[in-house]
Formats: sequence, structure tokens, C-alpha cells
Amino acid sequence: MTFLVRGLAAVCILLFPLLVAAPSQSQSAPEPPARIEIFSKLIDSFESRDPARRRFGALEFRGGLQLASPHKEFGGLSGLRVSADGTNFLALSDKAHWIRGRIDYRGGKPVGISNAEIAPMIGPDGRTLEARGWFDTESLADDGGTLYVGIERVHQIVKFDYAKFGLLARAQIVPRPPEFAKLPLNRGIECLSVAPKQGPLAGTLIAISERGLDAAGNIRGFLIGGKTPGEFTVKRIGEFDITDCTLLPDGSFLILERFFTWRQGVAMRLRRLQLSAMVPGALLDGPVLMEADLGYEIDNMEGLSAHRAANGDIVLTLVSDDNFSAIQRTILLQFTLVDP
Repeated sequence: MTFLVRGLAAVCILLFPLLVAAPSQSQSAPEPPARIEIFSKLIDSFESRDPARRRFGALEFRGGLQLASPHKEFGGLSGLRVSADGTNFLALSDKAHWIRGRIDYRGGKPVGISNAEIAPMIGPDGRTLEARGWFDTESLADDGGTLYVGIERVHQIVKFDYAKFGLLARAQIVPRPPEFAKLPLNRGIECLSVAPKQGPLAGTLIAISERGLDAAGNIRGFLIGGKTPGEFTVKRIGEFDITDCTLLPDGSFLILERFFTWRQGVAMRLRRLQLSAMVPGALLDGPVLMEADLGYEIDNMEGLSAHRAANGDIVLTLVSDDNFSAIQRTILLQFTLVDP
């Protein structure tokens, strides 16, 4: 029965974003941040077929949570940033809402979410992004308190002065490369990251599409701003699409990928790329750190963040987009990177 439900959930993953109706234009006055309760159910094992197993490729499973909330706007988590100490998180939903809170731990394992708040993203004119039809918010980057958000369908990037205004910050439109116009309607920017301030890409915003393909079938990426703006590509392997990315403390670059077919269902993969090779015209590839299918505790994995734990471990946090569907799940998973 579990596999049947997950199979049905897999069908929703690609169909649901195409079926979401445009929001009513009457939603003009943004709501203030609201406190919400997020209920958690522990995920103790990552692989149902072998509950005692902890090592998966280059990763070790730390723990996970299945999340739920009675708030009508909770769900659809498509981007994630966890604070440097792993304590707090900020996520965005693909219906243009912020969700933030505290991750509670016991013995290094996540056990719950507390102090949670939700708020609509506010546009440049004071209306919500959802009200203006910019609701397919899919990617999130943090540059020391300036947040960048990628919006599919309209192929825009906006930024927020989160350090000064918090969840009440208004979006500012970021100039976009003209090549954005060539991206597929629902396969736009899913990965955003700000390059380290020390290095050749300083001042550069890295943006990679979900499945905007070049003539060779590889995934298009963009270097925006900085000293060397331009395009690069990521080698597409096995029909996986890119759903998020993050920089590691050691300066390397991880991408989160998702696979879907009607016959095989859903899978996820983590792959490492070299930031030093990210230059205009480059074709990037790198080793797979971990891959998982529906035999594991995954759903539609779309958010990825990294932080360093107090003991020095590099911890990866992943979240899923449940598409606001009753047969999908919002889950949060954490892994230790064993082989940095």
C-alpha cells in the first residue's frame, strides 16, 4: 500500500504545478507574519527495507521529520536555507510564502520544529507576489541577509533586504540575462547561490535551471554579475532535473536532482560540482554522493542547505515539496557528509 500511495504521489509531482490556477487579483493587501504550529513525526530510518542502515554513499543519515500544519498556506516547500549553526531555517513555498522557524534537536537528530512563522512575499509595489501572478517561487539564496528568490514561469529573480526588514521586506527586481526568455515555462531557475566573497566569482549570483537544455541536451546555468558573467552547462545524466543547490563550507558546490517517469516513479540524487570550474562556456560534471528511489524515505525533494555542526560535521538538510497534495508529504531529512 505504501508504494501505491507513493506512486500516486509521484504522478502529482509534475502535474500539479501545471494545474495551479492564477491567484485572484483581489489579494492586494499583504498579511503580517503569523505564528503557526508545525507538527512533526520522526523518521528514524531512511531505507524501509533495511531500517538499521545509516550509510548511503558519501552520506550518513542523521534523522528526519514528516511535517504538517493546519495553516492553509503551509506546504509546497521549494527552497531552503539553514543558519550557519543549524538552529534556524528559512524556507519558501512555491505559492510565494516565507516559512521560518527553529529546528529542535536531541542528540544531534532533528526532533521537531518550533517558533514557526509564515508570511506572504511582498512585491515592489506592496502587493503580494502571489497577487501579481509571480507565485511559482522555486529557489532561494542568502548573501549575508540579502535574499535572492527565483521565480519560474515569469523567469524573474528578485531580492529582499531581509537583514533590515525581515519577512516584511519588499522585493526588488534583479536584472536578468536576456537568455532567461528561452527557458521552458515550468522548467526555469531552481538553483540559486551566491559565490563566496573570496574567489574569482566574487559578486556573482549563480543560477541553474531545472531543465532548460542546450542543443546538446545539457542543463543551462548562468553567472549573473561579477567579473565573468555568462552561461555554462551542467551535464544531464539519466533524465534527472536540478531542483536546488548549495555551497559547502569547503567551497565546493552541491546540486540536488530529481528523476521522474510514470513507470519508475520518483528518485533523488546529490552530485558535487567544482566551483573553480564554473566559468562561461564550461560543461560541469561531478561525482554522485547519494541516490535514492521510492524504497527510501523521500518525496518530491526540492530544497537543499548545508551547515557545519558544533562538532565540525558538515550537515545537509533537504526538504520536499508536497504540491499541497493530500497524497504527498512534506519531509525534512538531515545527513552528515562523511566523505567531504
